[in-house]
Order: sequence, then C-alpha cells, then structure tokens
Amino acid sequence: MRASILPDLGAEILIPVCAVIGIAFSLLQWVLVSKVKLSPGQDFGSPRNDGADEENGPTHCLIEEGGHNVHNVVRKCADIQNAISEGATSFLFTEYQYVGIFMVAFAILIFVFLGSVEGFSTTSQPCSYDPFKMCQPALATATFTTISFLLGAITSLVSGFLGMKIATYANARTTLEARKGVGKAFITAFRSGAVMGFLLASSGLLVLFIAINLFKLYYGDDWAGLFEAITGYGLGGSSMALFGRVAGGIYTKAADVGADLVGKVEKNIPEDDPRNPAVIADNVGDNVGDIAGMGSDLFGSYAESSCAALVVASISSFGIKRELTPMLYPLIISSVGIIVCLITTLFATDIFEIKSVKEIEPSLKRQLIISTVFMTGGIAIVSWIALPSSFTIFNFGEQKDVKNWQLFLCVAVGLWAGLVIGFVTEYYTSNAYSPVQDVADACRTGAATNVIFGLALGYKSCIIPIFAIAASIFVSFSLAAMYGIAVAALGMLSTIATGLAIDAYGPISDNAGGIAEMAGMSHNIRERTDALDAAGNTTAAIGKGFAIGSAALVSLALFGAFVSRADIIAVDVLTPKVFIGLLIGAMLPYWFSAMTMKSVGSAALKMVEEVRRQFNTIPGLMEGTTKPDYATCVKISTDASIKEMIPPGALVMLTPLIVGIFFGVETLSGVLAGSLVSGVQVAISASNTGGAWDNAKKYIEAGASEQARSLGPKGSDPHKAAVIGDTIGDPLKDTSGPSLNILIKLMAVESLVFAPFFATHGGLLFKLF
Repeated sequence: MRASILPDLGAEILIPVCAVIGIAFSLLQWVLVSKVKLSPGQDFGSPRNDGADEENGPTHCLIEEGGHNVHNVVRKCADIQNAISEGATSFLFTEYQYVGIFMVAFAILIFVFLGSVEGFSTTSQPCSYDPFKMCQPALATATFTTISFLLGAITSLVSGFLGMKIATYANARTTLEARKGVGKAFITAFRSGAVMGFLLASSGLLVLFIAINLFKLYYGDDWAGLFEAITGYGLGGSSMALFGRVAGGIYTKAADVGADLVGKVEKNIPEDDPRNPAVIADNVGDNVGDIAGMGSDLFGSYAESSCAALVVASISSFGIKRELTPMLYPLIISSVGIIVCLITTLFATDIFEIKSVKEIEPSLKRQLIISTVFMTGGIAIVSWIALPSSFTIFNFGEQKDVKNWQLFLCVAVGLWAGLVIGFVTEYYTSNAYSPVQDVADACRTGAATNVIFGLALGYKSCIIPIFAIAASIFVSFSLAAMYGIAVAALGMLSTIATGLAIDAYGPISDNAGGIAEMAGMSHNIRERTDALDAAGNTTAAIGKGFAIGSAALVSLALFGAFVSRADIIAVDVLTPKVFIGLLIGAMLPYWFSAMTMKSVGSAALKMVEEVRRQFNTIPGLMEGTTKPDYATCVKISTDASIKEMIPPGALVMLTPLIVGIFFGVETLSGVLAGSLVSGVQVAISASNTGGAWDNAKKYIEAGASEQARSLGPKGSDPHKAAVIGDTIGDPLKDTSGPSLNILIKLMAVESLVFAPFFATHGGLLFKLF
C-alpha cells in the first residue's frame, strides 16, 4: 500500500497558503472596483452622442433628456448608495444584537448538555471507537465544542456583514460604469461579487484550519475527540445563517411586495421610482437578504460538509493511524478550489470581454463550466498526491476498503451533479427558454393562470435535480460509505468562491438598476442595468440550486455521523418510534414555510398600507415635487423581520432538542430523515417557482421578442398579472425556499453535536412507559 505523496508539512503549508492567496485576490478585486470613483470631480461624460453604439459603445449619457447637471446625478448616486449602506448596516447591527444573545445562550446550553454526559468529569474516558484506548474527558469535548460553535457563529456573522458592505460599496459604482457600456458595468459587478466569494471561502477555510491546529495542542493523538469537538464550527455557522436568511428574507420581501403592488400595479410607476416610499427599503433588503443571508448560508454549508467528512475520517484509517495529510483531504480540496476559482474568474474579467447584453448570461454560465472542468483535474491531482493508494473508511461499525481513485469519483460525482442542478435550474428560471416564456404567455388571461403555470413549473423542476442528487448519493455511498457522501457535498461546494461571486453579482446589479432609476439617469442606462439584473436573477436561482443540492448531501452525511455517534444499529422505518419521527420530520418544512410566508405577508400588509397612506396624504408625491418618507418604510421592514425571525428559528433549533430529550435518538433519526426528504423537494420547487415568476415579469418588460412585445408594455393587463405572480413568488424564492436548506442541515448538525447527551439521557417519555 503506497502512502500519500504529499508530506504532512506540505499539507500544512498548502492549506493556509491557498487561503491567504484567496484573501489577497479578493483584496485586489476590491482595489480594482474602488478605482471607479463616486465623486463628480472626474470626467463623467458628455451629452449623448447619437452615433454611439446603443449596446456597449462609448455613450456617456447619464441623465434623461432635458437633463440635470451630470455632477448632480453623480452626487445623487453617492447619496442613494449611502442611504442603502446605512440602512443595511443599521439593520444588521440590530439583528446581531438579538442573535448575539441567542449565541451566548446556546453556547452555555452546549457546554451544560455535553459536560453532563459524564457528570462534568475531568478524568479520561475509554474511547467510543476503541474501548482499549483512553480519550479526553467529556468536559473537554463540551468546552472545545462550545469554542468551535462560537468560532463558527462569529465567522458566519462576519461573512454576512462583509458581504453586505462589499455589495453596498459596489452598487453605485456599477451604475456609473453602465454609462460606458454593459461590459464595464458587468466587470464591476462581477469583481465585487468575487471580493465576497473569495473572502468568505478563504476565511472560512483559514479559521477552520487554525482551529484544528490549536485544538490539536490539547487533544494530541485523540483525533476522534478533536474532530467531534470541531462539529460545533458547522453548528455555529448554520445557526447564524438561519436567522440571517429568515430575517433578511422577511425584510427584503416585505419591502419588495409593498413597493411592487402599490407602485407598479396601482400607481403604474416604474420599478425603483424615487416617488415610491418603499424603494429604499427594497434596495436595503437586497443586501441584507440576498447578500448577507446568502453568504452566511453558503459558509454554513461549507463548514458542515467539512465537519461531516472530518468526523467520519477521524474514526477511519486516517484517524486511527494518525495520517495527517489524508485526514486533511477535505480541506485540501477546498484549498485547490480557491486556486481553480481564481483562474476561472480571470476568464470573466480579463479574457472574455462582454460586448453586448446577449453575452452576459453565457459568460456567467461559462464560469460554472470552466470551474467544474478545471476542478475535476484539481480533484484528480489532490486524490493522487494526498491519499494513500488504499485505506479503510468507517461504515456503521465496520471498516470498508477504499482506493484513492474511488474517493476521486465521489468528489467528482458531487461536483458534476452540482453543475447538472445548476443548468436544470437555469432552464426552468431563465426567460431565454420555453418554461418561463410559457408562464409569461399565461399572463394573457390574468394572474390566476400565471400562478397555475408557475406552480406547475416549480413542481416539475424538482425531477432532474432529485435524480442527480440520488445518483450522486448512490455512487458515493457505494464507493466510500458516508465519507463518500460527505466529500461529494464538498465537491459540489469546492467551487464556492465562483458560486458566491455569481450569486452576489445579481443583487449588486439589482441595486445598480434601482440607483439609476432613483438618480434620474437615462433609459439607456436603465436598460443595461436591467439586462445585468435579469441575468443575475437566473444565476441567483442557480446558486440556490447549488445550496439546496449540497445541503441534501451534507445533511445525509451528518445524519450518518449522528447514527454512528448515537450508537444506533439500524434506522428501521417499520419501528413505530422511527416512523412517527419520519412523519413529523416530513411535516416540518411545511410548518417552517408557513411561518416564514405568513411573516412576509403580515409585514407586506403593513408596508402596502403605509405606501398607500403616503401616496394619498402627501401632496405633490405623485408629481415628484415632494419627497416620500423612506424612513417609516425602512422601520416597518426592520421591526417585522427582527420580530418574525424568532419563531421559525426557535422551531428549527428546539425540534432536535425536544425530540432527542423526550423521544430519544431513534425518533430523532426519523425526524432528520423525514425533514431531509421533504425539505429538498419543497426548497427546489419554491425557489424555482419564484425565480420563474420574476423572470416572466422581466421577459414582458424587456420586450425582446415578438411574443414579449405582444404581452407588454409595462402597465398592460398581462404585465400587471406578471407583477402579481412575481410578488407571490418573492417570499418563495427569497425567504422560505433558501431557508429550508438551512433547516435540513442545521437540524442534522445540531443532532450530531448533542448525540452523546441524547444517547445517554434522551428518550425520557419512552423510559416512563
């Protein structure tokens, strides 16, 4: 049997070096974006040259005909950007105050529950995987799990906050670059997304690597105990992501629905019109929901998939024989992924120049394809140099013989399954294809048929992604048991830097369009930002598809680790204890979705009433001679999201604790399986239905085809029906859908962390009878 080619020292150098390179690259992109100045001192162009290229030529027109001074428009852009940034920062600080209280309380709970497993003993205990060896006491596991939980939680919050700051820094700069053509605006928006993508992926990897090395100073050769404690890192990341996604989703969709229903449908004014009182709240929401929430979400997926793989590896031959390089294989995959994504980013920003609107979406799709192809080669090299030729993997009490090429196939299957899910999502949510065009065409007969077609599209869009997930699970489990599934999830997330860059690009472009409208810039500029935004809607749906697919694999890997850690011999669905858990678990995504949807509806109701009140009572508002009261709308969204994020968060966080304590680990295993199976379907259909309705509306507004022109223009009955569909889809695609993938993986990782306590003290009700 050949040992790994890469020495332990090489692995310990490679991981932090790749992480530092990723951080340095993100800072470089930040510098390049900052060269677009938000001050009127530079030459911001001249009146329109009618001979200029409409699509991407040097038309430096910034304002509508009859226009204002160019310098005033630039100042307006800067002022609007500041208002959005201040609103987003204020909201996140308010949210983090509440989340911080939860973080401290839950950290205490982790310490007390895990410490009580052995009565807060400080003496070494026989290892669970080998009774003849002595491992660190339960109190040590409690202490270090608590520390890793806090590390993951803080990293998640910082990731979300930095993402928001980057997006609010770049939105107005993207608007101003749009005067030079769609290509310049695209590069600015994409580079800004890359700042977030590389910063989050690299910092998450670096913090995890440092934590492992610091914990190793205490744990020594007890690697099983070390990596059991590290699972708290994933729990911290996902618990913060849940509150970020739910609160941000409620905020942004309450404002969006209120702005659209009154502004577009009732008052027939354009999207992001400065006369609309909810317009600032709407643009703030893009940053706190789609950026901060999404950043925390994908960080949580990455942390959990890494933790799941490390836990299984620690009780396999890698951990038993103390083989450090193979043990760090999941982190090495992520390290190589950063370098691959760095090279891939250059294709979008430096190699292929965007010259027309039609090239935007293909350029973003090219990012996915190039990163996947390059990463396949990277995984092959890593599997060859970082793994022994053969080894054993823990498989429910047994050790399964595995070859290094089999592990390569597991990661590659996850990687390519992610690409398949991405392209299927694009097919069902892009207005370039027939499914969305059919939804738009259904608007001819009103909102009802639009809703029917949209729901059908969402349900149908589940089919191929579920087959892709099922195939990757079957192949990876057959080859390398639960470890194979964990690294398949890592494969899907290995290009997370590119995925995040593409995902963050969408809200930045959306904000850029809003700023162009509010600043009174020309229709030409707004058309370019709308084209960027339409492509961003599709890529955001693709990003959600990746997140949901990876969440399914991560949850299954964590479920396997939980079953092993809780000493469950088999999960038998014919056992009443398991079956009742299965039913309850399958119901939870619907309960959770009902809570989040109603929260958005309640907040939107208040927003609609406030916007109507301002239009009816403020003289000169419709004429544009008086400014609306933006602050009241911002306050409505803030208050509603902070208040309404608590019940759904409590449902997810308390369910594993209540079930584990009162019903035991067998019932909890059923709950986890049920929530995974139903949660994935609901999440995919909700995200794709909402995305399709949004792009059906944009398809009609753009009027790029004869069919689209027959449904328009803006303000027509079909367009109003499309707007209603879009508003219904808003909470589906941006609140309930994205939050569900956090639900299924968060409950799994929480169950894994508390598994020793549940196995020792759980099942109180069944013990009484």
